[in-house]
Amino acid sequence: MTNSKDILKQAEERMKKAVEVVREELIKIRTGKATTALLDGIKIDYYGTITPLNKVANLSIPDVHTVAVQPWEKNIIPIIEKAILTANLGLNPVSDGTVVRVPIPALNEERRRDLVKLVKKFGEDGKIAIRNVRRDAIEHLKKAEKGEHMSEDERKRGELEAQKLTDKHTKDIDNHLSMKEKEIMEV
Repeated sequence: MTNSKDILKQAEERMKKAVEVVREELIKIRTGKATTALLDGIKIDYYGTITPLNKVANLSIPDVHTVAVQPWEKNIIPIIEKAILTANLGLNPVSDGTVVRVPIPALNEERRRDLVKLVKKFGEDGKIAIRNVRRDAIEHLKKAEKGEHMSEDERKRGELEAQKLTDKHTKDIDNHLSMKEKEIMEV
């Protein structure tokens, strides 16, 4: 891989992945508002197969503070309740025999601050990943120049482009972080 375009294209793909990982982590953070994404990571043992909850039940939001889980089969309700309880989300499901309701408790101020810290940590981890990608891209550009596969000017242009990609993707992460922070601090 000696072409600066190839090096930069691969770097951009890796940076996009880093932004996507941060976005996915932020979705999982509970904000006090009900969202079906809160239960995305929950899997149950469905006839010997570990299956995501949304593949065995219909998830809906009947009101701002409740997620409703309506399984296709009533006999798996206790399994769903146990899976939600053991998922360490701080949620307490309640069943009426046909539907599992998951009330989403309001967040207190201290919990909100803790969640904002967690959001910032995810953001910083994502930014570190992006900077590491930039460093790798610049190393590849320098190796290509040493191997006489590209000129010094092309390498410098490539380094500038790598910095532009870094700035762009870091800004994407900052946008995701500020939206999530606002969502968390909203009472």
